[in-house]
Amino acid sequence: MLQREGHEVSIAGNGREAMTAFDTGPVDLVIMDLIMPEQEGLETISALRKQNREIGIIAISGGGRVTPGDYLEAARIIGANRTFAKPFARRDILAAVSELV
Repeated sequence: MLQREGHEVSIAGNGREAMTAFDTGPVDLVIMDLIMPEQEGLETISALRKQNREIGIIAISGGGRVTPGDYLEAARIIGANRTFAKPFARRDILAAVSELV
C-alpha cells in the first residue's frame, strides 16, 4: 500500500530488527505493530524515542490479552505520534503517513 503511494519501505520482523535498520540508515517514519517477538512495540518505541525525538511513529495493534486500546494508549504515552486499532482504513493510515513524513 505504501509502495503504491510512492514511499520507500523497509521491513523488519521484530523490534530488534527494526532498531538495527534504524541504526544503519536514514528513516523518516516507523510504523509498527505493538505485539512482536523478541522486542515488543512499546519497548521499541521507547528505544526509538531515546535515539530520535523527532522521528514519526505510528503504532498499530489488534490487542492481545488486553484490548487494543490499552496497548495503544500506552504507545501514545511513551511517544507514538499516531495509533490505529486493527482493522484500520487505508485512507486513515495514508493520511497519517502524509502528515508525519
